[in-house]
Amino acid sequence: MQQSDQAQNGAGLVPLDPGLPTSPIDYLHAVHLCKRELCALLERIADGDPAPSENVEAATAFLSDEFPIHLEDEEQDLFPLLRLRCERDDDIDRLLDKLMDDHRHAHFDVTGVTRILQSAASGLGAKDITDLRRFAGHVRRHLTLEKAVLMPFARLRLTEADLETLRASMRRRRGLETNTD
Repeated sequence: MQQSDQAQNGAGLVPLDPGLPTSPIDYLHAVHLCKRELCALLERIADGDPAPSENVEAATAFLSDEFPIHLEDEEQDLFPLLRLRCERDDDIDRLLDKLMDDHRHAHFDVTGVTRILQSAASGLGAKDITDLRRFAGHVRRHLTLEKAVLMPFARLRLTEADLETLRASMRRRRGLETNTD
C-alpha cells in the first residue's frame, strides 16, 4: 500500500489551525484527512515499521485532543442539524444512527489504542497489532460513509445560519472566541 508523504513523515497529524476556516464543513474535512493519516500510521506500526517518536506523540495527542472534540462537533451539532434539515427521502436517520454507533465504539477504543501507541517502542503483542488494525479499519469505513454520504448532505442541506451555529460551537469547544468581528 502506497503511503502519502504526510503519512510517511507524520505531517498529517500536526495540530490544525485553531482559528478554524470560514467553513466549518471544510474544517471537518481537514480533521477527516488527519484521521486518514492516523490510520496510515497505525497500520505502519502494526506492520512492524518503526515509527519516529514524534509521529507516535502526534498520534497520541490527536487521539486525546482533537479526536474527541471532533466527535462532539458531529454528535452535538452536525448530526442534529442534519436531522433537522434533511428531507424524509434523504433517509438520514439510518445513516446518523450508524455513525453514532461507530462513535460509541471509537470512544471506547481510543483509550486502548492510545495505550498501545504509548508502549509501542517496547514492542507489540499479537493482540495489540490486531487492535491497531481493527481500529484503523473501523475508522476508514466510517470516514468512507462520512465522505460519500454525510458531507454531501451537509453541503446541500445546511443553511448559512446552521453553518454559523456549527462554526460557533466548534470554536467554543476549542476555547476560541465566538465573535467573528
